[in-house]
Amino acid sequence: MAPNLPRAIAALIEDRYAELAARCREAGVPLHDDAGVAERLRRLLLASDFAYETLRREPALLAPAGLARLRDPADATARLGLLPGAEADEAAFMAALRRFRRAEALRLVFRDVNGLDPLPDTLAATSALYEALIEAALAWATRGLERRYGVPRNADGVAQRLIVLGFGKLGGAELNFSSDVDLVLAYPEAGQTDGARPLDNGEFFARLGHQLVRLLAEPTHDGIVARVDLRLRPFGNAGRVALSFAAMEQYYQREGRDWERYAWIKARPVAGDLVAGKRLGELLRPFVYRRYLDYTAFAGLREMKALIDAEVARKDLADNLKLGPGGIREVEFIVQLLQLIRGGREPGLRARGLLPALGACEARGLIGAARAKRLREAYLFLRRLENRVQMLGDAQTHDVPADALARERVALALGYPGWEALAGELAAHRAAVAEEFAAVVLPGAGAQAPATQDAALWRSARADTLQPSALEAAGFVPGDEALNVLAGLAGSAALRAMSAQAAQRLDRLLPPLLAAARASAAPLACLTRLARLLQAVARRSAYLALLDEQPAARQRLAALFAESAFLAERVIAQPLLLDDVLDPRIDRLPLRRADIAEELKQALAALDERDPEGELERLNELKASLAFRLGLAFRDGRADAPATARRLAAVAEAVVGAVLTLAERELIAQHGRLPGDGTGFAVLGYGSLGGAELGFASDLDLVFVYDGARAAATSDGRRPLDGVHWYQRLAQRVVHWLTALTRGGRLYEVDTRLRPDGSKGLLVTSLDAFAAYQRERAWTWEHQALVRARGIAGDAALHIAFEAARAEILARPRDAAAVRDEVVAMRARWRAERDRSDALQLDLKQGEGALLDIEFLLQGLLLRHAAAAPALLRHTATPALIAACAEAGALDAAQAAALREAHAELLARALTCTLDARPRVAPRSEALEALCARVTAIARACGFDFGTGEGSREAGDGIHATHAATQPGP
Repeated sequence: MAPNLPRAIAALIEDRYAELAARCREAGVPLHDDAGVAERLRRLLLASDFAYETLRREPALLAPAGLARLRDPADATARLGLLPGAEADEAAFMAALRRFRRAEALRLVFRDVNGLDPLPDTLAATSALYEALIEAALAWATRGLERRYGVPRNADGVAQRLIVLGFGKLGGAELNFSSDVDLVLAYPEAGQTDGARPLDNGEFFARLGHQLVRLLAEPTHDGIVARVDLRLRPFGNAGRVALSFAAMEQYYQREGRDWERYAWIKARPVAGDLVAGKRLGELLRPFVYRRYLDYTAFAGLREMKALIDAEVARKDLADNLKLGPGGIREVEFIVQLLQLIRGGREPGLRARGLLPALGACEARGLIGAARAKRLREAYLFLRRLENRVQMLGDAQTHDVPADALARERVALALGYPGWEALAGELAAHRAAVAEEFAAVVLPGAGAQAPATQDAALWRSARADTLQPSALEAAGFVPGDEALNVLAGLAGSAALRAMSAQAAQRLDRLLPPLLAAARASAAPLACLTRLARLLQAVARRSAYLALLDEQPAARQRLAALFAESAFLAERVIAQPLLLDDVLDPRIDRLPLRRADIAEELKQALAALDERDPEGELERLNELKASLAFRLGLAFRDGRADAPATARRLAAVAEAVVGAVLTLAERELIAQHGRLPGDGTGFAVLGYGSLGGAELGFASDLDLVFVYDGARAAATSDGRRPLDGVHWYQRLAQRVVHWLTALTRGGRLYEVDTRLRPDGSKGLLVTSLDAFAAYQRERAWTWEHQALVRARGIAGDAALHIAFEAARAEILARPRDAAAVRDEVVAMRARWRAERDRSDALQLDLKQGEGALLDIEFLLQGLLLRHAAAAPALLRHTATPALIAACAEAGALDAAQAAALREAHAELLARALTCTLDARPRVAPRSEALEALCARVTAIARACGFDFGTGEGSREAGDGIHATHAATQPGP
């Protein structure tokens, strides 16, 4: 023994080791007590009285085969063959179950105390042991009942099996050494058994449940297998032992409480019909995880915590490792709260185990790395200590032993010099957890007294006694308008229909919202929009709870509503966007194109059902969310105008790609595939989308092309189509789904008039026909439009072919004078029809020297120089085209710099107008006039006088499409 072990402990271990050696000799069991075995057995005896009693009772476990079992890294499922089969009678089966559990529990202690398994592996192996025992007991009990009553079946004769759901730490695969097991029993459908003495399925499964509990929990000469707790089932002890799926769903829809949502986070099928169990989990997922940010979870957590604290005080459990302050339950609550709030929107948070869930929260930025490390270390320490305390005597306890000798043994077995050192680290970890828990649970506004002035204003509005003068004194001018807003809110039907609890929350929320509006840049506008939002979410208690719980979120919302009419209107129309406004990670959310596409992909993959309506709804929510985040980033100065426009285009590109995938899937299901690799179909983006310069409210200019070699082919489905009609229907579906009206509005408005022959032409054409049209019949303005065209979705091979055709068409030698005349004429006609500039204001898009002048100039330069400088053809976006023109010598360095500056500034002003819900016109100023004058001077220097040119010919029905073809962005 190590010299620093207390003498009493050393003597205890040596006495017990000698006793085991004697028992082995009596039983004829060879004990190979070489140095390695002896040292490991002594560690075992130091850590566990349970292990000593087990080995004393069954010395055969120390035989070579027994020692090999102790060292075996495989969990208990690898040795289930040691259990008897159906031929065993009940007494023999129960005895075998208990002996198996005891031997496997001994293996868990042996490997843990000798450092052969890390704690997570020990907890997982403990869970696997009890799953195996439950499955074995269930199988034995089921066979016995079926012999008497037959097989339970539904109305269609399909056999039904019991599902055993594990909750708590069993559900999370992190079971304690001596924990009870929390189970809920269910079965898929009603019916009856098919035997000579038929039983109703409900009665059959209730009897089966009782038998299962008896096999596991009834004390015998060999002890028990596990303590079983069925109180988490619907209606608790008053409820039926087993319920059908329909009854479960009805209960949770009507009766389910917040604490049950927390419990279901970890629920999973552990025995019986595992496939049906997963189906039940999917069925009940909407009860656990809401589609929106669900801050009502705070109320449930506080209620549970209050009950726990009362129990701790009543039973003097302050030192309880699980329930006491800074204990294991507080770590679980911190993580589970985030899971419940955000798990409906972020499927990756739905992990059952604490450590995986904590990792998911950290990976998504919901818990910072330092805090996550602090919680992880505390949790591992507490769980390891809890497990060792239970291993000491195989007792279901979470309390540190009161006996001084036992404390020293626990500390020494864990590698500490003594109890004092362990107790110091325990106190530090508990203090850290308590601090983190308080920070999460206590910042809510619910406990804060509202400002007296604002509370009085809202009480007066409720009582219909509010006066305009009081509102003006509070900072809301003019008072008459503010009075109309508050009186309208107080008397609205939405508020009258509120539950008492929701009305109480609203009364608590309104005063701080009034204070936030008054402190904003535009108090009355902010108040007006907030009132409209409250009416929109009055029946959604989760949003009221969110604003009530998060003071910082209220300030952020008020600032947004005061400063951005466009974004405020988006939130009012789609309250789900509150999730983004109030997300504390908003400053760190990824905005890159690849991240956007991946987020869309993951969200669609996580949909519960594969139906077009649900997928379109989710796509609309995501598109709105992404565009909204981009608006916030631009408003906050975290992204400049060109980057914002580029990212908005990336959102549109990802959405079109997702819609195309959905359309292809539905078309293939109905009509089959066309032969060949890929689909042979591509979506081309023109205008703002093609130029990667989309605005917040831009429509999409799309052209569809297909591989002409497949036109005569026939699809291989039950209702085959020829290639032309297959592609026609695919394009129609894409347009339909992009423009379909959902609860969140349309994804995008779509303009397809830039296709060959405009609105008179086919919706989709072969790439060969498209190229032939561009070579032989297209107008110059259509080649201008082609400058900004690119493939955005569909067959990659077809994109490459399109790029080659585009390059060949745009690189043809052209008469410079003709290019100049036609581009100038088209620009003049467009300005005459659309320019809203006057003596006081400049149209940021159409005005002289504004965005379209820059774009037309670049298109004209490309058409003029592409034959000699093919590098110009690689780009479609304005900043890249400016740089390419400079490299080709079409612009000098000073001209390029001036155009880049003008484009960025004009685009920023235009985007700002959209966010302010204003027309894209700006008051003329010296700085703005100088900026536009430079653009006009550069265009004239390059031969394009957009201020005086006149139209030289008719543009046919294409003139109407030019609006889309030449959009610069917002």
